[in-house]
Amino acid sequence: MKKRPSMNIGAAILFGIFGLLFFVLMVRFVTIQVTGEAEGKVLASQAAKKYIKSHILEAHRGTIFDGKGEVIAEDTSAYTLVAILDPSITSDPKKPKHVTDPEKTAKVLAKYLDMKESAIYERLNQKGPYQVEFGAAGRDLSHQKMLEIKEEDISGVTFRKEAKRFYPNGSFASHLIGFAQKSTDEDGKSTTVGKMGVEASFNDVLKGKDGSVAYKSDVWGYLLPNADEHVTPPEDGDDLYLTIDKKIQTFLEEAMNEVQKKYKPKKMFAIVSDPKTGKILAMSQRPTFHPDTREGLLDNWTNIIVEDTYEPGSTMKSFSLAAAVNEGKFNPNETYESGKFYVENVPNPIRDHNGGEGWGTITFLEGVQRSSNVAFANLLDKIGFKKYENYLHDFGFGEATDVGLPNEASGSILYHYPIEKYTTIFGQGTTVTPLQMIQAESAIANDGKMMKPYVISKIVDPNTNKVIKETKPEVSGSPITKETAEKTREYLETTVTSENGTGQRFAIEGYRVGGKSGSGQIPDPDNGRYMVGKENYLFSFMGMAPIDDPQLIVYVGVQQPELEPTEIGSDPVSAVFNPVMQNSLKYLNIKPQEKVSLKKQSLPETRKMSVEEAKKELKKAGVSPIVVGNGSQVVKQLPQGGSAILEGERVVIKTDGDITIPDMKGWSVRDVFKVANIAGLKINMVGNGYAVSQNIQPGEKVKKDEPLVVNFKTPEEASAPKEDEEQSIN
Repeated sequence: MKKRPSMNIGAAILFGIFGLLFFVLMVRFVTIQVTGEAEGKVLASQAAKKYIKSHILEAHRGTIFDGKGEVIAEDTSAYTLVAILDPSITSDPKKPKHVTDPEKTAKVLAKYLDMKESAIYERLNQKGPYQVEFGAAGRDLSHQKMLEIKEEDISGVTFRKEAKRFYPNGSFASHLIGFAQKSTDEDGKSTTVGKMGVEASFNDVLKGKDGSVAYKSDVWGYLLPNADEHVTPPEDGDDLYLTIDKKIQTFLEEAMNEVQKKYKPKKMFAIVSDPKTGKILAMSQRPTFHPDTREGLLDNWTNIIVEDTYEPGSTMKSFSLAAAVNEGKFNPNETYESGKFYVENVPNPIRDHNGGEGWGTITFLEGVQRSSNVAFANLLDKIGFKKYENYLHDFGFGEATDVGLPNEASGSILYHYPIEKYTTIFGQGTTVTPLQMIQAESAIANDGKMMKPYVISKIVDPNTNKVIKETKPEVSGSPITKETAEKTREYLETTVTSENGTGQRFAIEGYRVGGKSGSGQIPDPDNGRYMVGKENYLFSFMGMAPIDDPQLIVYVGVQQPELEPTEIGSDPVSAVFNPVMQNSLKYLNIKPQEKVSLKKQSLPETRKMSVEEAKKELKKAGVSPIVVGNGSQVVKQLPQGGSAILEGERVVIKTDGDITIPDMKGWSVRDVFKVANIAGLKINMVGNGYAVSQNIQPGEKVKKDEPLVVNFKTPEEASAPKEDEEQSIN
């Protein structure tokens, strides 16, 4: 049969097409063989992704210890629950590796997870996913819980082991320690990152470097026989040793918890330091948070001890006194007229805290004991403006301490106009941080050498136990001489032991304590003026003990506590200071001293004695007798005979004659109550702090159940100008 010409043409075309395709295929084949790439992708790497498996070997984050090696923060094993749903992973139906019974599996897992059975079943009954997880309920499972789930022997359930940061002490110096948590970067890599405190500022030291392992596998990911493994070991993070002493920190946390519960202050902070070295032995604040759960963190992210500034109030007078002593301008027996002090070209005077009444002509030492603003205004004139400003800088104010924690504030020295200079010397206007106050106080406690505060003791390589870096005590300045420091400590002790002392509540039986209390004013955020009201202050006390050779400084601040009518700001402060100082001294095996502020002998019983004889006996016992009445014989006394007493304490004696009332200006709430109690009067208290006025005139006769109205003011409240006066001062 004769072939058609068209068939030959078609065959030729087909031959050409197939020939071209074969040529293209060969070129493509040769190109792939030569370059090893297809569609811009390296084929070897694609095969490696499928058959070569790699896993991150997490580095162990460094452990944080206290100064004696007690664990504060560490990595512990945690597990994430994973359920495999893809049936293709199962090669032997008798030993399934995927979830075969979602209903049964959900029922079992509901016993261990904080998740409803229906929600678990819904996740397990999906079609398509290779595996599923269970959110927060399935993460951070303990080793014990992981073993319990494994014992249930349910198919398709496996676990992914991870490191979890664990804080065994709970809320414990939380803002200092901070916390660390998992964070995922842009590449999807998960790492533990410090978010606050030491965990954040020393993150590079603690974090270490992850390793990896790679191996050839089959399509299901199992290691092939005789396959090589390539392991890059992780480099664990370095361990951090703090200066914190766990025992002292526990004393502090417990005391602050009690005060928080009873007084509900808006804020509270406390620090315990070693003045010989600058070590911070304990520090805490309220509000606080639990670093594991983050509970309470939203109430306050700020480490107020490091980041906040405030007006310190009369605690600042410790350094003003030291400056005056160092300049030779403080004569404890020299007298001045208390009450008011006028600054040139400022119409409204600086007032003492009893409404500007003062106590007449008194010695400068009594002025220190009574926390007289006028005494310190006079001392500034003696020291000189410029010299005192130099002392402020020498004591470290206006500059950060460089303690090594994030966002440390430097405070601000308000020292431009004359009125600002005078208010600064008694703690108003100029702002500070608690760390600056602790640093400055160390100069008085440590014979003139001011020690830089620090919280990191050393950094240690956990593999070799080699100390990589160690912090040595550092003298940050010498603002005063040794002789000045010794004299200043003696004067500060009298604020606790004297009958006129504002620090009487901080006496500790068995130990000599010296220090200074304060009531710092708080700016009102709404109008920029100072807040008013008896509770609207930062009440504080900074003290040291034993006073002849201080081993500890304790500084406590309590802002806006809820006080009972009979309570003053020193009550919540002493509820922290006293037990922490006393327990810490005993823990450090510092023996009680013979000469202490609390007398161990009993108060003499003066009932049935003549008034003159009773006064003589009480003065011999070291107390101050107050006579209520115009009779000749004592019929009652408060405190009663046999009571333990504070040196210089007021003892009220009632006579057999008509009842009369003494002048109680400058008295504490406690002493006023003694008079009202022994006289049988109905007392009505107005305000808080120290008495500034009374409705019954001194020496006036009274009858039982007669009303006694006494007005009280805190030192700062009494010295603060009224609203219209404040405008002229500013």
